[in-house]
Amino acid sequence: MNQLYWYHSVHSSKDIPSVIRHFKLIFDLTLFKTCSGVAVHLNSAAMDSRTKFVLLWMLLSSTSTGIKLDGNGYVDVIIAIGAKVPQDDRLIDIIKDMVTEGSVYLYEALDKKVYFKEATILVPSHWKSKNVTKARTESFEKVLSIILIDNANSTYGDQPYTKQYGECGTMAEYIHFTPEYLLNDAVIQLYGLRGRVFVHEWAHLRWGVYDEYNKEKPFYHSNGRIEATRCSKNIEGQFYEVTAGGSLQPCHIDPQTSLPTDKCKFFPDRNQNTNSSLMSLPSLDSVSTFCRKNEHNNKAPNLQNEKCDNKATWTVIFEDSVDKDALQTLKPLESPPPPPSFKVVQRAQRVVCLILDVSGSMEGARILQQRQAATHFLRYIIEDQASVGIVTFSTSASTLRSLTIIDSDITRETLVQLLPKRASGSTNMCLGLMYSMSDNGDVLGDEIIFLTDGQATDNIAGCAPSAIQSGAIISTIAFSNSAAQALTEMADKTGGIFFIAKDDMISNQLMDAFASLTLSTGDYTNEPVQLESVGARTSDWFNGTVSVDQTVGNKTSFVIIYEIRFPSIYIQSPSGSIYTQTNMSHDGLLKTVTLNIPGTAEPGDWKYSIQTTSNQAFTITVTSQAAHDDVPPIIVKTHMNQQFSDGTKPMTVFAEVSQNYRPVINAEVWATLESETGSEHTLQLLDNGAGADAFQGDGIYSRYFTKIVNGRNSLKVRVKNQGGQTRFAVQKNSVVQLNPPKPPVSEEPLEVGNFTRTATGESFVVKLSGTTPPNFPPNRITDLSAEIQEDTVLLSWTAPGEDLDQGTAKSYEIRWSFDLDMLRNSFSNGHVVNTAAVSPHEAGSVEQHSFNLSFPIQNGTTLFFAVQSEDEQNAKSETSNIAQASKILHGPKPPGVSNPGMNLTVLVISVCVVIMVICFIVAVTAWAVRRRNRFV
Repeated sequence: MNQLYWYHSVHSSKDIPSVIRHFKLIFDLTLFKTCSGVAVHLNSAAMDSRTKFVLLWMLLSSTSTGIKLDGNGYVDVIIAIGAKVPQDDRLIDIIKDMVTEGSVYLYEALDKKVYFKEATILVPSHWKSKNVTKARTESFEKVLSIILIDNANSTYGDQPYTKQYGECGTMAEYIHFTPEYLLNDAVIQLYGLRGRVFVHEWAHLRWGVYDEYNKEKPFYHSNGRIEATRCSKNIEGQFYEVTAGGSLQPCHIDPQTSLPTDKCKFFPDRNQNTNSSLMSLPSLDSVSTFCRKNEHNNKAPNLQNEKCDNKATWTVIFEDSVDKDALQTLKPLESPPPPPSFKVVQRAQRVVCLILDVSGSMEGARILQQRQAATHFLRYIIEDQASVGIVTFSTSASTLRSLTIIDSDITRETLVQLLPKRASGSTNMCLGLMYSMSDNGDVLGDEIIFLTDGQATDNIAGCAPSAIQSGAIISTIAFSNSAAQALTEMADKTGGIFFIAKDDMISNQLMDAFASLTLSTGDYTNEPVQLESVGARTSDWFNGTVSVDQTVGNKTSFVIIYEIRFPSIYIQSPSGSIYTQTNMSHDGLLKTVTLNIPGTAEPGDWKYSIQTTSNQAFTITVTSQAAHDDVPPIIVKTHMNQQFSDGTKPMTVFAEVSQNYRPVINAEVWATLESETGSEHTLQLLDNGAGADAFQGDGIYSRYFTKIVNGRNSLKVRVKNQGGQTRFAVQKNSVVQLNPPKPPVSEEPLEVGNFTRTATGESFVVKLSGTTPPNFPPNRITDLSAEIQEDTVLLSWTAPGEDLDQGTAKSYEIRWSFDLDMLRNSFSNGHVVNTAAVSPHEAGSVEQHSFNLSFPIQNGTTLFFAVQSEDEQNAKSETSNIAQASKILHGPKPPGVSNPGMNLTVLVISVCVVIMVICFIVAVTAWAVRRRNRFV
């Protein structure tokens, strides 16, 4: 017996306590052949349960994915280049320069407290770059808060932007830069220095702050004067209209709003007496930090005030963000930090090892479902040229197939035939893990798909830490409510995905889990898309419709699984062609019927009908791929805002529907959340900019999940065209530039057509302190608006619910004040508005309330309004966003402009025009006199 130390990666780590480095002595390891050529057999020695827990926790804490602060420096910053980006090694150098420059700006912006310490650049697998190492757990999209370098899309063009889902102070999903933005130095004139723009977007990504400008509301009234929407108010500039020929002229006032017309732009002076704010004008040379409380323009109608309760960006960063505790305690560096260190990594062809449970509890229906789902994965999900191996475990472990390259359909079928058909014995999970590992570090960056239905009979708490430290990406599937809890931690700490799957066939959860086990490179044209996944129990007909849209159609398959007897199946194409059993393949042992559509499936509605005479369960799964190499498909991504919840904070469901980053809006989106104990809840997700949803019309559909129960829960989303209303979103510009306008973005068709999609999100865990979910108050109103018409105030908002954004609230309390800060900080001291006649409507409805104040509203007056709502248990919501309205009487003369630059400019231009006119008249008069004298 060879004494191999499987814990080589732990032993070599210098930053892990010695007690853990010597943890390897517990195990006696024996060589076996495995997926990757070499593996080990494990027998665990006796170990105290408390020691197991401590060791597991310490090792789990030492490895995680996502950005972290290491002292004063940010590490694990992942910058991923999309697979569709052509190789250009200049990109790597420019990325390094941008982050290095950004580190200096970041250091100065936050009082010399933080900087960028380490960053990893992930390049596409087809690049032939030098000095590249093998990627570990880095991937294109399965990393929290990532920076993406990918091709432009028709919504944003080449402008940088950050995709923000959640509330103020929460981390965003990703930053998107385009290769053209990085390679073309001309964009610096539009957006400012790249390092400064990077810090602007970083603030969105890491700290969840928002922009302090507003393209929709670039001007507002304040105390009877016109202000440009900006922070701080000390930023000075001039107001001009840009003519079609590119010349500048004085702005005109819209008589309806008494504000400058849409053509008017605010041009900030290059030289300023203020250094804030990076969230308002990052392109200004003088701007180097964020607005603090004492200089924050809390009356400006921008997203920062609307989303963050009128707080300064500095306040959010230091008091509400994920880094708040560290930033409050960190001391400024005594000297400038060193430049960031960079690592360039690359993923090779995908390597996957399936570790499948064949213990006694899997015998019967479970082993069959495992075969069905793994077959679907091998036939339709895993990509060509990937390598796949199969390991099974029970009392012992064995390799059914060492790593095999997927180079043909024959190879796929060979692997399918090797899938286990029988089960017996105990559940020795560590044996399965050992068989998927090598003793020389070859698993670095490879994937493990680990499925089990029960608690480990060996020491999973002992072997899980080393699996985590191995560098493999471990995705885990708990195929029952008794599967080991360590599965969750292994997936969380290695960049994998955790799924629970009921053995109830109708749920189709195991098929959905395997269908979701992709590793995106950013090239969605080569990845499978699930169009349908549904199940039912019937003794008659099981009917449905699947819409194949123009973006998909290649490699389209209908997979029908039946429980007892082979049914009659009819599938009709949009043009009326009928496919029956004679066109399909039937596997009686697998109880599966498959229709593979040759070529590209006809776009339109495909109808299926399944008939049976016996009471049995059915599922149908429809998968397809992009119809064209240059047209990415519509895709759906879904997740929860928390993977672990104790019930103290609301949980939110998110689903992003897009095509090549372009939002798909007005879709019908439903989420099904099911606990491992069988409790099921269905929610319609909304893209209305209210409740849990941050922005209206951004293609991100959201809803609070209030019916949380203890245990592990699954998430599945279904999307379809909503009565023909679904469309692509139009262009949205999000980054302010020094000198407008920006280059135009090309127009593309807005129509989407009929489509269907299903997506499965990572499962999540709830652990409540009690047995019942908490009582949540109505959600905070975030879209309150106010308008003054004569002496009447009109308020509008979206109705909250009894519990967050569900149900109907009991009542509203509306208050107003002349003082914004007083209303925000002490809502109860504001003036009360009579709401006796206001009866709340169902959550999501539009509410409006008009009223007169007890005094005449004077010209130039600005008032502030806020709302709270209350539920049946008398729980009150947070105070809404503060809405403001000004009364400005229409007249021939516009109100004063706060910036003296505009008055001076108008005066100078007016004088020049008058002088020119006088000179012209004098010249014409003189010419006429000379002409008359000549004739005389």
